[in-house]
Amino acid sequence: MKENFQEGTSAAPNGKKKRPPVTIRQMEIDDLAEVFHLGEELFTADRVPNLYRTWDPYEVVSFYLSDSDYCFVAETDDGIVGFALGTTISKPRSAWKYAHLVWLGVRNDLRRSHVAERLFEHFKETVMEEGARILFVDSEADNETALAFFKKMGFGNPREHIYLSLNLTERRKKPRSDVSPSKKRRAAPPATSPSS
Repeated sequence: MKENFQEGTSAAPNGKKKRPPVTIRQMEIDDLAEVFHLGEELFTADRVPNLYRTWDPYEVVSFYLSDSDYCFVAETDDGIVGFALGTTISKPRSAWKYAHLVWLGVRNDLRRSHVAERLFEHFKETVMEEGARILFVDSEADNETALAFFKKMGFGNPREHIYLSLNLTERRKKPRSDVSPSKKRRAAPPATSPSS
Protein backbone atom coordinates (compact mmCIF):
# COMPACT_ATOMS: atom_id res chain seq x y z
CA MET A 1 0.00 0.00 0.00
CA LYS A 2 1.37 3.40 -0.95
CA GLU A 3 0.18 6.88 -0.19
CA ASN A 4 1.43 10.07 -1.79
CA PHE A 5 1.38 13.32 0.06
CA GLN A 6 2.12 16.47 -1.87
CA GLU A 7 4.22 18.92 0.06
CA GLY A 8 4.13 21.45 -2.76
CA THR A 9 6.16 22.48 -5.76
CA SER A 10 9.39 24.47 -5.98
CA ALA A 11 8.12 27.88 -4.81
CA ALA A 12 5.14 29.14 -2.87
CA PRO A 13 3.37 32.47 -3.52
CA ASN A 14 4.98 33.88 -0.36
CA GLY A 15 8.46 33.15 -1.77
CA LYS A 16 9.30 30.35 0.66
CA LYS A 17 10.80 27.22 -0.75
CA LYS A 18 8.36 24.29 -0.74
CA ARG A 19 9.43 20.85 0.30
CA PRO A 20 9.46 17.99 -2.21
CA PRO A 21 6.57 15.50 -2.34
CA VAL A 22 6.65 12.80 0.34
CA THR A 23 5.53 9.23 -0.25
CA ILE A 24 4.48 6.96 2.60
CA ARG A 25 4.95 3.30 1.75
CA GLN A 26 5.58 -0.07 3.34
CA MET A 27 9.20 -0.67 4.25
CA GLU A 28 11.15 -3.01 1.98
CA ILE A 29 14.24 -5.09 2.66
CA ASP A 30 16.43 -2.63 0.76
CA ASP A 31 15.35 0.12 3.20
CA LEU A 32 16.76 -1.54 6.32
CA ALA A 33 20.19 0.12 6.27
CA GLU A 34 18.82 3.57 5.50
CA VAL A 35 16.20 3.32 8.26
CA PHE A 36 18.82 2.15 10.74
CA HIS A 37 21.21 5.00 9.89
CA LEU A 38 18.45 7.60 10.12
CA GLY A 39 17.56 6.20 13.55
CA GLU A 40 21.22 6.47 14.57
CA GLU A 41 21.06 10.20 13.79
CA LEU A 42 17.81 10.65 15.72
CA PHE A 43 18.21 8.40 18.77
CA THR A 44 21.56 9.50 20.18
CA ALA A 45 22.78 8.77 23.71
CA ASP A 46 22.85 12.44 24.70
CA ARG A 47 19.35 13.27 23.38
CA VAL A 48 17.37 10.13 24.21
CA PRO A 49 19.46 7.69 26.28
CA ASN A 50 16.66 5.16 26.78
CA LEU A 51 15.97 4.91 23.05
CA TYR A 52 19.67 4.87 22.18
CA ARG A 53 20.17 1.76 24.30
CA THR A 54 17.76 -0.28 22.20
CA TRP A 55 18.26 1.22 18.73
CA ASP A 56 20.50 -1.16 16.81
CA PRO A 57 20.46 -3.01 13.47
CA TYR A 58 18.82 -6.05 15.07
CA GLU A 59 15.91 -3.92 16.27
CA VAL A 60 15.13 -2.75 12.74
CA VAL A 61 15.62 -6.20 11.21
CA SER A 62 13.50 -7.81 13.92
CA PHE A 63 10.55 -5.52 13.24
CA TYR A 64 10.90 -6.05 9.52
CA LEU A 65 11.04 -9.85 9.82
CA SER A 66 8.28 -10.24 12.40
CA ASP A 67 5.90 -7.34 11.65
CA SER A 68 6.66 -5.99 8.18
CA ASP A 69 2.97 -5.17 7.71
CA TYR A 70 3.43 -2.45 10.34
CA CYS A 71 6.73 -0.98 9.10
CA PHE A 72 6.50 2.16 6.98
CA VAL A 73 8.86 4.73 5.52
CA ALA A 74 8.43 8.30 4.34
CA GLU A 75 10.40 8.95 1.19
CA THR A 76 11.32 11.90 -1.02
CA ASP A 77 13.64 12.14 -4.00
CA ASP A 78 16.45 12.47 -1.42
CA GLY A 79 15.67 9.04 0.03
CA ILE A 80 14.06 7.94 3.27
CA VAL A 81 13.22 10.87 5.55
CA GLY A 82 11.17 9.09 8.21
CA PHE A 83 9.88 5.76 9.45
CA ALA A 84 7.29 4.12 11.69
CA LEU A 85 7.82 0.65 13.14
CA GLY A 86 5.17 -1.08 15.19
CA THR A 87 3.39 -4.27 16.02
CA THR A 88 0.06 -5.69 17.09
CA ILE A 89 -0.61 -7.81 20.14
CA SER A 90 -3.40 -10.35 20.61
CA LYS A 91 -3.89 -11.83 24.06
CA PRO A 92 -5.26 -15.33 24.64
CA ARG A 93 -8.90 -15.38 25.70
CA SER A 94 -9.35 -11.73 24.78
CA ALA A 95 -11.30 -10.32 21.87
CA TRP A 96 -9.20 -7.16 21.96
CA LYS A 97 -6.27 -6.58 19.66
CA TYR A 98 -3.73 -3.92 20.62
CA ALA A 99 -1.36 -1.94 18.43
CA HIS A 100 1.94 -0.53 19.63
CA LEU A 101 3.80 2.14 17.68
CA VAL A 102 7.31 1.49 18.94
CA TRP A 103 9.49 3.70 16.73
CA LEU A 104 8.60 6.93 14.94
CA GLY A 105 11.36 9.07 13.51
CA VAL A 106 11.62 11.91 11.01
CA ARG A 107 14.74 13.60 9.67
CA ASN A 108 15.48 16.74 11.70
CA ASP A 109 15.09 19.21 8.82
CA LEU A 110 11.57 17.90 8.12
CA ARG A 111 10.25 18.02 11.68
CA ARG A 112 7.60 20.68 10.97
CA SER A 113 6.51 19.39 7.59
CA HIS A 114 3.80 16.98 8.89
CA VAL A 115 5.75 13.86 7.86
CA ALA A 116 5.41 12.40 11.38
CA GLU A 117 1.64 13.00 11.32
CA ARG A 118 1.36 11.27 7.96
CA LEU A 119 3.40 8.29 9.10
CA PHE A 120 1.34 8.05 12.27
CA GLU A 121 -1.99 8.28 10.43
CA HIS A 122 -0.87 5.62 7.95
CA PHE A 123 0.14 3.31 10.81
CA LYS A 124 -3.13 3.99 12.66
CA GLU A 125 -5.29 3.30 9.60
CA THR A 126 -3.43 0.06 8.92
CA VAL A 127 -3.84 -1.32 12.44
CA MET A 128 -7.49 -0.27 12.52
CA GLU A 129 -8.08 -2.24 9.32
CA GLU A 130 -6.44 -5.21 11.08
CA GLY A 131 -8.92 -4.94 13.96
CA ALA A 132 -6.85 -3.17 16.62
CA ARG A 133 -9.05 -1.52 19.23
CA ILE A 134 -6.38 0.30 21.24
CA LEU A 135 -3.19 1.96 20.02
CA PHE A 136 -0.48 2.84 22.49
CA VAL A 137 2.90 4.55 22.42
CA ASP A 138 5.48 5.33 25.06
CA SER A 139 7.83 8.24 25.58
CA GLU A 140 10.14 9.62 28.22
CA ALA A 141 8.19 11.81 30.65
CA ASP A 142 10.36 14.86 29.88
CA ASN A 143 10.21 14.52 26.09
CA GLU A 144 7.83 17.44 25.71
CA THR A 145 8.02 17.41 21.90
CA ALA A 146 6.90 13.78 21.68
CA LEU A 147 4.22 14.23 24.34
CA ALA A 148 2.79 17.28 22.55
CA PHE A 149 2.84 15.39 19.25
CA PHE A 150 0.98 12.38 20.62
CA LYS A 151 -1.52 14.57 22.44
CA LYS A 152 -2.18 16.33 19.13
CA MET A 153 -2.73 12.91 17.55
CA GLY A 154 -5.48 12.20 20.09
CA PHE A 155 -3.70 10.24 22.81
CA GLY A 156 -4.74 10.67 26.41
CA ASN A 157 -4.48 8.95 29.79
CA PRO A 158 -0.71 9.39 30.19
CA ARG A 159 0.91 7.18 32.79
CA GLU A 160 4.40 7.69 34.09
CA HIS A 161 6.85 4.87 33.72
CA ILE A 162 10.25 5.26 35.29
CA TYR A 163 13.43 3.99 33.66
CA LEU A 164 16.62 4.00 35.67
CA SER A 165 20.10 3.83 34.22
CA LEU A 166 23.62 3.49 35.53
CA ASN A 167 26.51 4.56 33.32
CA LEU A 168 29.16 1.88 33.80
CA THR A 169 31.71 3.65 31.62
CA GLU A 170 32.71 5.96 34.47
CA ARG A 171 33.01 3.03 36.87
CA ARG A 172 35.40 1.20 34.53
CA LYS A 173 37.79 4.15 34.48
CA LYS A 174 38.17 4.21 38.28
CA PRO A 175 40.19 1.47 39.99
CA ARG A 176 38.21 -0.38 42.59
CA SER A 177 39.67 0.58 45.92
CA ASP A 178 37.07 -1.33 47.91
CA VAL A 179 38.45 -4.73 46.91
CA SER A 180 41.40 -5.92 48.98
CA PRO A 181 44.16 -7.85 47.23
CA SER A 182 43.19 -11.01 49.09
CA LYS A 183 39.65 -10.84 47.68
CA LYS A 184 40.72 -10.45 44.07
CA ARG A 185 40.00 -13.44 41.87
CA ARG A 186 42.88 -15.87 41.66
CA ALA A 187 43.58 -18.02 38.68
CA ALA A 188 42.41 -21.58 39.06
CA PRO A 189 45.17 -24.20 39.25
CA PRO A 190 45.60 -26.25 36.10
CA ALA A 191 43.37 -29.28 35.87
CA THR A 192 45.09 -32.60 36.40
CA SER A 193 43.87 -35.96 35.35
CA PRO A 194 43.40 -38.61 38.04
CA SER A 195 46.11 -41.29 38.18
CA SER A 196 45.09 -44.67 37.06
